[in-house]
Amino acid sequence: MQIKRYSVLIFFILFVFHWSKAQEVEKSLPLIEVLSALEKQYKIQFNYAEDLISETYLEPPPKTFTLEEVLLFLQENTGFDFNVVNNTTVLVVARQEKINLQELSEVTISGYIVRGINKLDNGSFEIDISDFDILPGLIDTDVLQAAQAFPGIQSINETVSDINIRGGTHDQNLMLWDDIKMYQSGHFFGLISMFNPQITERVSLVKNGSGAEFTDGVSGTIAMETEKQLNRGFKGSIGVNFIDANGFVDVPVGKKSSLQFAARKSMSDFTETPTYNNYFERISQDTEVADNSTNIINSDKQFDFYDASLRWLYKINDKEELRINFINVANELVFNENANGMSRESSLKQNSIAGAIYYSKVWNSKWQTIFEGYETDYDLKSVNANILEEQRFLQENKVSETSLKLKANYKINDKFQLLNGYHFVETEVTNLDDVDSPLYRLLVSEVVRTHGVFSQLSYKSKNRNTRFNTGLRYNYIDKFKKHIVEPRLSFYHRFFQNFSIDILGEFKHQNTSQVINFQNDFLGIEKRRWQLSNDKDIPVIRSKQVSFGLSFTKDGWLVSAETYYKKVEGITTQSQGFYNSYEFIKASGAYDTRGLDFIVRKEIDNFNTWLSYSYLNSNYFFKTLPEYTFPSNYDITHALTFGINYTTKKLKLSAGLNWNSGRPLTTPLDGNQVTDGEINYNSTNANHLPDYLRVDFSALYDFKLAKETKVNVGLSVWNLLDRTNTINSFYRLNNDIVSQINQESLGITPNMMLRVSF
Repeated sequence: MQIKRYSVLIFFILFVFHWSKAQEVEKSLPLIEVLSALEKQYKIQFNYAEDLISETYLEPPPKTFTLEEVLLFLQENTGFDFNVVNNTTVLVVARQEKINLQELSEVTISGYIVRGINKLDNGSFEIDISDFDILPGLIDTDVLQAAQAFPGIQSINETVSDINIRGGTHDQNLMLWDDIKMYQSGHFFGLISMFNPQITERVSLVKNGSGAEFTDGVSGTIAMETEKQLNRGFKGSIGVNFIDANGFVDVPVGKKSSLQFAARKSMSDFTETPTYNNYFERISQDTEVADNSTNIINSDKQFDFYDASLRWLYKINDKEELRINFINVANELVFNENANGMSRESSLKQNSIAGAIYYSKVWNSKWQTIFEGYETDYDLKSVNANILEEQRFLQENKVSETSLKLKANYKINDKFQLLNGYHFVETEVTNLDDVDSPLYRLLVSEVVRTHGVFSQLSYKSKNRNTRFNTGLRYNYIDKFKKHIVEPRLSFYHRFFQNFSIDILGEFKHQNTSQVINFQNDFLGIEKRRWQLSNDKDIPVIRSKQVSFGLSFTKDGWLVSAETYYKKVEGITTQSQGFYNSYEFIKASGAYDTRGLDFIVRKEIDNFNTWLSYSYLNSNYFFKTLPEYTFPSNYDITHALTFGINYTTKKLKLSAGLNWNSGRPLTTPLDGNQVTDGEINYNSTNANHLPDYLRVDFSALYDFKLAKETKVNVGLSVWNLLDRTNTINSFYRLNNDIVSQINQESLGITPNMMLRVSF
């Protein structure tokens, strides 16, 4: 009944908006219609964000023009650049006020999965939010959910706080928001991204071959960026869905600067929707929030989250630019434990706050310098009230990091460019365990400082068919007196017009990792805590990776395959989430991964369909464990995604299927499950959970209320078939009886959205 009530409310609002709108008289031909006609005439496709060109009008070019003449005509009579990607695709982008001499990466495959997702010539992928189409199950562009649409990237437990890139753990991903490293990634403790899509303009996804200026992220990099161009006019939006209410404004401040601000707040203060209730039940599975002892009753459960993001851009002059960014994110869960007529409050709070400064100056036609600095702070704090024993257990995990980076770009000539730089990072991690009865307090705080020097040479051929970046990064960790040299490589070459190859490679390291000491830490909800390497029992994590890819594009077809090998050394058992006999054993080791990522996509008129597949073979190597080598906890051998989109100017529909072969499972030995009061296990990860299968659907509809006002309404259904998927399973011993505990994925979960943009 609640779903129907919300559906009727939203569609009633839309009905009133739509029929109250006055009919607009078109004074000239819209650019959208001009491009549509040109697509049919010249058998090409224009890729653009509808919002970008919706207010542009002009008379069509003469039909006798060649394609080159048409593109020149459009460029001269509009405020846009028309960039030819290949024989059939032209990108329409806003004409930028260029103060950067730095050569930007170019699109090699447009619409890699759907429109707005592109592959670049440095081997990375770009999600352009302004041009983004739609993905199954999503109505807002949740960037961390969208990242899981790529082959080779998935979540072992269906969250954005546990994204696994080619068999890696989530803490091995470098998460950047406007070049600030973030140690938190999700709201609802991982069910939705904490990065507001209204202020996030672009996302760069790197699985291999990162630039020499980047450190950390031995498995991959997900970098989110706000708009970097100066806004000349006011725009904004307000929206609401079954999870949160949100707002966004982009305000010009004088002629040389603009200010962007975005904020979201959970709907729990106003009402509890079906989506909210499903999410709450999902995060509280097998935790003290949902299950307490038989003598304790939990009540007054409340969950709240918010985020706020700010970007200020100031163009000092034609050659200098200043940018300041700020983000603040919080999750809070509170409930009461009741017993024997008494009540005490337990809580869990998760918070991130960060700020950054960026300054760029162009000295002449060859030299440009850039300074970047940030401070990022993360805090996870829980208070667990044990009412029967009159005890309070306080746990806290803090990360504080400062980064300073100086870069210099030198344009050697039209083909070569050199990037040099210095990077300093100081990271402090603090862990606190505090019990009031009996009195116990353990406070551990550690600091690691790293100095990095890097150099990278870029080459681009005159015909743009060949491009490579080769670089070297030298790191010195002063606490351990450790020297680390890391080569980086990305090579792209297009041949026979429709074929291209990518060769990527990198060495990387990182000093931080997330570990689980006990499964009930932090109330069992966000039980991972950050820790620093000590170069002893917690080594510096180091990786090396190489990959080779081949792609074919023609007439709306894309066929692409990439094979890779990755090895990561310095991991610990505590960072891998064991639930078997290795759960409380501390050991360091390594893992390697061999795999294949494959995708085929076809565009036909308004339809776009794709099929992606990934094969993964990942194994651990722990010399001090009884089993030297065995399958990784993240070894999901086969994963497949199928999707189809239908898109018109106002309506977008998307449906898709996600399937994988299930995560590894360690089972007790049949007939001899208990030995000496402990569970007797079979070989580690010798079995698998049942196959995972999920079908999603989403729909978006746009219409205008007035010339400057647009309404966007959306509907999505996650797990449309309401299939019960087991995402984790483990065993516990109680009175010499072994019990199996299963953790289930989200059931059918609807969501609806209404947004007004102006």
